[in-house]
Parts: sequence; structure tokens; C-alpha cells
Amino acid sequence: MAYAKALFLFLLINLLTVSFCDDAAVMSKLLAALSPAPSGWSASKDPCTWTNVNCDKSTGNVLSINLNPQSISGELPSELTQLESLRSLSVQKNSLSGPLPSFANMSSLQELYLDSNQFSSIPQDFLLGLPNLQIFSISDNGELIPWKIPSYLAESTNLESFYASNASITGVIPNFFDSFPNLQNLRLSYNNLTGSLPGSFGSTFIQNLWLNNQQQGLSGTIHVLSSMTQLSQVWLQANAFTGPIPDLSKCVNLFDLQLRDNQLTGVVPVSITALPKLVNITLQNNYLQGPIPDFGNNVKINVVGNSFCKDTPGPCDPQVTALLAFAGGLGYPIMLTHSWEGNDACNSWKYISCDEQGNVITVNLEMDDFSGTISPALANLTSLRNLYLDNNNLSGPIPENLNTLPNLQVLDVSNNHLSGLIPYFPSSIKVNTDGNLFTGKVVSPGGGSPVLGQNSDAPIPSDIPLSGNSNGSSISAGMIVGVVISVVIVVVIVFFVSYKCYMKRQHKMKVSVKGTAVSTEIKKRDIVDCGRTFHVHEDGNIAIPIQVLEKATNFFSQENVLGSGGYGVVYLGELDDGTKVAVKKMKDGATLTTGMNEFQAEIAFLTKVRHRNLVALIGYCINDNNRLLVYEYMPQGTLGHHLFEWEKHGFDPLTWKQRVTIALDVARGIEYLHSLAHQSFIHRDIKSSNILLCDDTRAKVADFGLVRKVPNDKSSFETRVAGTFGYLAPEYATTGRATDKVDVYAFGVVLMEIITGKKAIDETLPDETCHLVTWFHKIIIRKGYNLRNAIDPTLDLDDQTFESISKVAELAAHCTANKYFRRPNMEHVVNVLGPFAQKWKPLRPEEIEEKYGGLDLHMSLPLAFYDSSIESLPFTEAQFNGNRLNQSAQF
Repeated sequence: MAYAKALFLFLLINLLTVSFCDDAAVMSKLLAALSPAPSGWSASKDPCTWTNVNCDKSTGNVLSINLNPQSISGELPSELTQLESLRSLSVQKNSLSGPLPSFANMSSLQELYLDSNQFSSIPQDFLLGLPNLQIFSISDNGELIPWKIPSYLAESTNLESFYASNASITGVIPNFFDSFPNLQNLRLSYNNLTGSLPGSFGSTFIQNLWLNNQQQGLSGTIHVLSSMTQLSQVWLQANAFTGPIPDLSKCVNLFDLQLRDNQLTGVVPVSITALPKLVNITLQNNYLQGPIPDFGNNVKINVVGNSFCKDTPGPCDPQVTALLAFAGGLGYPIMLTHSWEGNDACNSWKYISCDEQGNVITVNLEMDDFSGTISPALANLTSLRNLYLDNNNLSGPIPENLNTLPNLQVLDVSNNHLSGLIPYFPSSIKVNTDGNLFTGKVVSPGGGSPVLGQNSDAPIPSDIPLSGNSNGSSISAGMIVGVVISVVIVVVIVFFVSYKCYMKRQHKMKVSVKGTAVSTEIKKRDIVDCGRTFHVHEDGNIAIPIQVLEKATNFFSQENVLGSGGYGVVYLGELDDGTKVAVKKMKDGATLTTGMNEFQAEIAFLTKVRHRNLVALIGYCINDNNRLLVYEYMPQGTLGHHLFEWEKHGFDPLTWKQRVTIALDVARGIEYLHSLAHQSFIHRDIKSSNILLCDDTRAKVADFGLVRKVPNDKSSFETRVAGTFGYLAPEYATTGRATDKVDVYAFGVVLMEIITGKKAIDETLPDETCHLVTWFHKIIIRKGYNLRNAIDPTLDLDDQTFESISKVAELAAHCTANKYFRRPNMEHVVNVLGPFAQKWKPLRPEEIEEKYGGLDLHMSLPLAFYDSSIESLPFTEAQFNGNRLNQSAQF
């Protein structure tokens, strides 16, 4: 027994000795790595006796190290992770450099102060497995290689303070901060964080939030602040935040609010002025509107550089107040704030028209990608005559009080996502509610015309009460019988009219979609089918019955599939006369999502523009939950098929002449969108799979679901980031601000694909070559070095071809310049590509007959072009000329 006790004591002593020796060895390594030696540190002494080094007296393990500040340099050794009992390491305010060691799995570590040094990099497992970490500080290490806040940090649930300002952090703020129930301080200023504030902030108890002065700027709204009720100090200045300032009335401890130098819009909430502890607030250099907030004398405030209605506190003009409330329903979009300044809505306010007396009579926000709801405050514009809100992304109901506007003549809310009940409007008002999701109608007790789809002029009979009469007596049986008989008669009439319409259609309408329209003998601009009306657009696009498309595609057979994507599936269709079409069908269940937006956007866009290098829309179909678009068929598929999968599809590789001609065709299509159409547009999704080829390998741009109109007199606008990775311009991907240079960048990527035969992003390649733009720029910077090796090996290279490719390669590099203002416009691109492409030659008469199938050469030129692509409704030439939209710009 005595022997066993002695053996146990011996092993315990050895274990403690080994532990002590291990920590001592690590501390010796640390001492050797630092210069000069910290004050009070000596290799000849026990490390537990060193100045500011604390150890566990029973084990000799090091518990804390404090070197703040010692004016020392050197590197931290990787062996630090062996200090298993270390709770606190403080080396801030020194000149330490080199890579930081990993502190992974140091389960005892509670405090880590690394700020104000010159460290160069951070290992991936830097903070992995630190369950007791409470304070982490790495601020003011500007020499660090860019890094992201690791996702595994969420495991450190005891975190109280995270300080990482000026620490080269990139990426988005992770959405896991609700994992830290004790977190009070979060400082991430002066980094390169992008994206929006995470929703998890709303479930935290953060008191001090510093996110100011990001390089490119955080974006999105700051609405989450309203849920952060423990806030005392908020620094969000010098970012790119948008939208209104939220209601912060619950943030009763807030004393310092820094919001300057952002893009905030809307009216400053009155609740902010009542915050009991607020002493400092900056709002300058935003786009704030409405009255200037009136803070008490004890609050230091700066509000210059905004769009307030007056220079002094007090209410705005009633019309201004109503319009700003309307803008509030839309989320105070920034495009409104650029012109909605001052206290006079009739003083050059965009989208607003007034009469000579200064009364607002028209609000026109059609087809501008607005979202949000329609504010009932519009009813305060008592002189309003015309309200155009069609072709946007509005949701919610139509405010019922709009029917009280005494002068209202036109209300157009078509092609939105409105829902609920439709209010009653008098028959004198022209109302259009098509293309929404309404569930019913509201009828006023006084009778009148209910609105459902387009306005009905049939009033409800005034002698039929909608409720009990004034003296409480019940409705007589005779009246009930009369109502029933009336309903029966109406039903019989409806069936009779529907039958006659159907028979008339059978005899007088020949549906024969050929090219881009449907021919018919009906004189009006509608097609009537089985009691339903299919609208025919002015350029020939029509609403095609689902039965026609089912027959054409063999009931959407799998054998007819041409391709698929995020929107849905594209089918090959063949009409009764042999004409082939491409039918794009929205995915089932996508009616209320982004797919619906793209469906409406394509119709709205392609009914306004036509160009020989844009794929033509023939028609569309809305049937129950089906949403379909019908295009001209492009038999040679996409450019991507010819560049990356030509063997799979049985194509010959494209020659250089074909490639540069395709590039010129695409450039001309984009140039038309940017500067030659009646209105400037940005495509936002230029890529090789959206470039389709005809039988003669000429190209057309397709897929206009993401196209956006550029606001008048504006070179840029803000929208949600959309497009395809690899083709996204860097400034657009990070800020959401779109210019026409977004398309120029994407076109430059397509040029690189044409030259190299490589994809924009190819994850099968090594990291240094998987991103085409980065790799291609390195080649160009080397002034031609290795350019021959970068060219698609299927191309035959002679000196003349190589010279042409070299010029186009330089153009591609310019188009993808990192700074958008260094990129050329598309007019310049067209001029550069023109000399290298195939020259146009006139056709001989026999070729005309063969190519165009007997085009009537006696027609005028515009009508001949129109007739060659559209078997149109029987227009006169005068009617055609009156309806065309900037056709001359196409040819």
C-alpha cells in the first residue's frame, strides 16, 4: 500500500513538472521571439516571476500575459497554443508583425488583445474551439491580409466584446450574432464589409455598435436598429445605407447616433427627438426629406446636406406632406429624393404634373420598378386627376379612400402584385387593374360600377337593397323572385354572347403565328376567345391561348425541351403552318416570386422596343398558374453552346470571323438599349447563355427579365443586385448601384470567353485561373506575354487573325476595368469591333426570294421590315407609322 502511494506521488510530481516545463519552454520561445526583451523578463528566471506574467501557484501553468505596451517588435510563436491554461493574452500597442499564430482549442482563453500592431495574416482556425472567449480585440492592424469573420466564431457563446476596427475584414457581417447572449460591444469600423445589417442583430443586447467608414460601404436599410433596444451608441456614418430612419422610440438608452454620409431617405421620425438620453446626432449628407427635426437645446445636431422642405422646423406644404407619405409607402426610394426637394411639389418634381394654380393633377410612376404599398395619403391630393402606377412591383390593397378624390379621371395600377378587395369607383373614372392578384371587389351601398380587371360600366340596380330597409322589415318574396329571374336572364345572355363570340372567332380569326405576330380579320385590337379577351399589343405581340401552345409543344413534352434555368423551361414549339417558336414556361409555383417579376418585365420591355439584334417576343400566355412567353426560334442555340459544348451539340467550332461578328451583333443590341431606343435601358444579365444564334450564326441578345429603365436625367440608379456571378461588375455587386457600365463589364467578359473558349467562372480549374477576368487581366498586363497560349486552340491563327484578336483582347480588358468610369461606352465598342467583323453585302434577287420567301418589294421600307417579321393584323401603312416605337433607330 505504501508503495502504491509513493508511486502515485511520484507520477503526480512528474506530471506537474512536465506541465510546468512545457509552459516554461513556450515562454522561452516567446521571449526569444521578442525584441527588445520585455521589461522584467529574463531567461535565467522562472517565467512565473516575470513582470505581468501570472501563473497558477499549484500547477505553475501560465494564466495571463500582459505586454501592453512595451514598444517591442518580433513575431508571436506558434507554440503559444500549448499554453493550455492561458486565460488572458495582451500584446496590444506594440510593433509585432508576421503571421498570427492559431489560438485554436485553447479552451481556457477568455481575453485576447492583439490590437495596434502590424500583424500580416490570420490562420483559418484562428479562433476555433474557444468556448470561454469573452473579449477579442484586433483593431488597428491595417497590414493584415483581407480575412472574413469565421462562421465557427458562433461557438464562442460567452463573447462580450468584439473589437476589430481597421483590421482588413471583408465580406458580409455574419448572421449569427444572436448566438452571443452577453455581447455588448461590436466594433468593426474602417474595414471593407459589404452587404446589409444582419437580421440577427435584432435579437442581441448590443450596446455599442460601430460599423462606420467601410471602404465600399454597407448597404440596405437600418430598420433592424428599432429592435436593438439596449443600444447606447451607434456609429454607422460613411456607408451606403438607404431607406428611412426607423422608429427608435424603444432605444431609451441611446445617447450617440451617427448616421451622416449615407443615402438615407424619408422623413425623420419625431420619436427620435424625444429620446431621453440623446446628446449627439449627425444626419448631414443624406437625402432626408420633410420637416427639419426639432431637437432640444441639449442635443448637438448636424443636419446640413439634406432635402428638407424648409430651413427651419415646422410642417411642410400639405401637397408635399401627402406626396412624402406616398413615398413612404414605397419605402422612400432614393430616385424620388433627387428631385423631390423644397416645399413646392410643382417646382420641377419628377413624376409630378401641376395645373397653373399649383395643384398636383398627375402622378406618373409607371414602369419604374417601384415596390411597396399605395399610401392612402394620396387621397389628400384633392386636385389629382391622373394616377399612373402600372408595371411596378407594388403589393397590398388599393386604398379605398382613393374613390373620394373628386377630380380623379384615370387610375392605372395594372401589372403589379396588388391583392385584396378592389374598391368601388364611379363609372366616370377609367380604372385598369389588370395583372394583379385581387380576391374580389367592394361595392358601395349606393350602387355603381364594381371594378374587376378593367372597369365595368354596368351599375348595380338601385332598387335592389343590399341590406334590410330602414324600418327593419324583411325583403319581400316577390323581390327575391324578381332577383332570381333577373340573374337567370343575365346568365342566359352571357352564355349566348359567349357562344356567338366563339363562332365568330372560328370564322373570322385565323391564328397563324409567323415571325412575331398573329394575323386575324378582327378589326379591333383584341382577340376574343371563349368569352375571354386577349389583348394585342401595338407592335403585334398578343396573348396566345394556352391550347395553341400546348398543341405546338406536344403538351410541353420533354422531347421538346430546349433548355432550362432559374426562371423555368424553354420548349420548342411548331405551329400549324410549320413556324417554329420558343416557348418559355415559368416554373410551377413561381407566380408570386421573382419569376413573376421577370415575366412582367419582359412583356413590358419587349412591347416597347424592337431591334434586329434583340430576340423578338411574339406573344405571351396567362392561364391559371401558367405564365408563358413566346419568342422567335433561334435554331443555333446559345453562344455558350458553341464556345464550351460545341462537340456535345454537334457544332463545328466557330471561326474568328464568326466570333467577332457575333460580338459586334451583341454590341449593337446593347448600344441600342443604352442610347438609341426611345428610353435608356440596362440589361443586367449579359452572358454567353443569353446570346442566341440564327441559322447564319448572327447573334441576338435574349432574356430581358432583369432589364431596367434608366430614370430620366440619371446615369445610375439603385436596385437589388441581380445577374450572374462572373459577369457582375464589382461596383454593382457591392453597392447595388447600376449604370450602363454594368452591361459593358459583362460584355467584356463575353469577349474574353469568345477569345479563350473558357467560361467566366470554371471551378474545375485551379484558383489562379478559375476566374476568367482576373486571369485574363494578368495576361494583358504582361503586354502580350502568353496571349497566344490563352487563345482558344480551335482557332486557326495567322498573323492577321492574331492582330485582330489582340485588338479585341485589349478592348475586353478596357470593358472590364475595375473602375466603371474607365470603361468605354457601347458606341466606342461598336466602332472598335466594326472593322474586324464580316462586311454586309446586298443580296441578289434570287437570294432575296430564297431568304425572305417572296417579300413584297413594292412595300415601303419600314412596312416591308415589319411585314417580313410579322404576319400582322391588317394595318394600313399610316396606322403602322403611327404605332411604331422608334423603329428608325433599329436599322
